[in-house]
Amino acid sequence: MRLRFFTVFDIVKNKADQLGHSENEMYANLKKEKINKKDLLAYKDSGIIPTDEKVLSGILNYLDMSRVELELKLGRIPTGFEEVFSNSTKEIAKMLEEKNIVNQQQKEISISSVQPYYSSDLGKLYNGDCIELFKQVPNESVDTIFADPPFNLDKEYDEGVTDKNSFSGYLDWYYKWIEECIRVLKPGGSLFIYNIPKWNTYLSEFLNGRMNFRNWITVDMKFGLPIQGRLYPANYSLLYYVKGDKPKTFNVQRIPLQTCPHCGREIKDYGGYKNKMNPKGVTLSDVWSDIYPVRHNSSKNRKFNELSIKLLDRIISLSTNEGDVVLDPFGGSGTTFAVSELLGRKWIGFELGNCEIIKERLVNKEKDKKLFDKVYEEKNKLFPDRIKELRKKNGLWIDDDFRRGSDNKSTSDKSINEENNIKNYDQISLSLK
Repeated sequence: MRLRFFTVFDIVKNKADQLGHSENEMYANLKKEKINKKDLLAYKDSGIIPTDEKVLSGILNYLDMSRVELELKLGRIPTGFEEVFSNSTKEIAKMLEEKNIVNQQQKEISISSVQPYYSSDLGKLYNGDCIELFKQVPNESVDTIFADPPFNLDKEYDEGVTDKNSFSGYLDWYYKWIEECIRVLKPGGSLFIYNIPKWNTYLSEFLNGRMNFRNWITVDMKFGLPIQGRLYPANYSLLYYVKGDKPKTFNVQRIPLQTCPHCGREIKDYGGYKNKMNPKGVTLSDVWSDIYPVRHNSSKNRKFNELSIKLLDRIISLSTNEGDVVLDPFGGSGTTFAVSELLGRKWIGFELGNCEIIKERLVNKEKDKKLFDKVYEEKNKLFPDRIKELRKKNGLWIDDDFRRGSDNKSTSDKSINEENNIKNYDQISLSLK
């Protein structure tokens, strides 16, 4: 169980600050405990307790605390004390409530008078820190939230905005805006968080006690060079959680059957099930291998990372209906808002950095309309038109063949056949992925 995330390094550094020690003095004092700098740095980016008893003993001596105290500082119920905590929850809750009463009063939600940087008929964009801006969003007023936060990779963005933070500082900040997301979501509302797997493992643990887990979606995409001594990182993770037992909106999304772009032949053999394939495509799985990085200048709106129209169309189409409210606390280049406009969704956007590029994008929609139309050339189709023509040319089957074959049957037989096929579509599409 984690109450708040710290690392052993954070706790030692905090102790050094209390003692007025510089970082060099901290390491010098640790050396007296036979703890080398590398021994402590090994626990800078991890919440685990040292497994080397010599290292653990030296750290505890420097901190002047017991292992139980250290585990509490790490946000854990100390090993062996689970029953004591369980039997003392009333006393613990009372103590925490008394200590936290001032903070709770400060967190009372009040609608502020912050003016939007840009407004359209469907949405409003605000320039500022998301945690502050969340305060003007009423409770349970949003249908879907998509968040693509900074990944804490020490990158610098426009206007001096960086994502450099300590391990625990990053997660503490992360948890604060997540709590706001939960507050503003309607019952049954959906939360999608896009990040590298490292951070989403911690976030998933945090969310599991607060929302209903739906999917860990793997977005298959190479996003850098191979790293020596590690597996090649080739995916982002997209967490999908719901506020409550089930989503209030879930619109099935379908993708084309995978085919060779040169000959049109299906990559996987569907054998005798071809006539039972849904003509609208294969049911979407939790592995998305058809989302590509936005790199070409003809598609990009800024020099920094940008998410694709296809990704946001899929998320928003899946979890909302026309007129619903979508919120994105990290606007970036504005893809969420551009797609919301094209889909007829209301939206709320926050961005700490440059909002002008988002405004320009929303005012001048032609580029996004072309990209949007391109996405829909293959969305909810078993074979996009280009692939269908290629398959015809090469004598390969298409879904039209099976519908034409039933034209000669009697009307009653045809109706029964179509009804049976409709019942089989989703089951076959799922089982053959």
